[in-house]
Amino acid sequence: MADKHLYLSLIPQALIASMLTPEEFGSYYAVGTKVHIQGEAMFFEVDPSFRSDDFPFHLIDERCVAKPDGTPKNSVYLSIYRVLSRIPISALGNLYLVTSDGKTLALERADYQPDPAAHLHLYQEFCPITPMVASSLEPHEFSNFITNPANPVHVPRLVFSQLQLGELADDPEQGSARDLPYNNLEHLRDVLGELKNNQGKPSKLVLKQVHEGVIYRMVQGGFYIGDQHDFAFYRFPDRTALDNQYRGWWRSAQVTGLA
Repeated sequence: MADKHLYLSLIPQALIASMLTPEEFGSYYAVGTKVHIQGEAMFFEVDPSFRSDDFPFHLIDERCVAKPDGTPKNSVYLSIYRVLSRIPISALGNLYLVTSDGKTLALERADYQPDPAAHLHLYQEFCPITPMVASSLEPHEFSNFITNPANPVHVPRLVFSQLQLGELADDPEQGSARDLPYNNLEHLRDVLGELKNNQGKPSKLVLKQVHEGVIYRMVQGGFYIGDQHDFAFYRFPDRTALDNQYRGWWRSAQVTGLA
């Protein structure tokens, strides 16, 4: 009998029970379903013992069962609304990054230490909102800021990644942007310049939504999930590991995102 897994999908947001392994589920979810037929997927594996009255967990035993021919059940949706905010960070396991052609990379939770040399930051948010935001705050500070209910605009919990800025992180006005693929670089320079000169809020919107998908090839550091009570960091492999240990995934990921 195949194990039953719980997955917290971020693109789109959903809690799903499945008899597929994370790698099988990633491939199925990215390319093998009419519901999610284009673009990348991203999901956490949830502790299978996690239970909450917020979700109909009885459906796992009723519906997440093998088909008469023994084929495992691909997915049973338990919720599609406000899922991220109702599952504690402590119940989350590995984070899985899936390319648009179904290749899956597992990231483990790692210890987080802020980079004292970093000045300006660029973040891509994934769930429950999807803008690109520039900030003078390091990731943990940014998580605390964006989930603070005292702020007029906030969310209860956020998943995001940090993106490379190159020379713009220190010199947004004159720094070279030749290796940066972002659209509207002059606008990005202006936003970063305002942050550098402490003009107003510590974070500013760059794009309302990143329509090009997950910019895997520009990730710096890794992926983060946080709220007012907890914070977790998932380290992204360095370039050497990507070129060697994860070559197949990396080759696929590089054709995704901003071209």
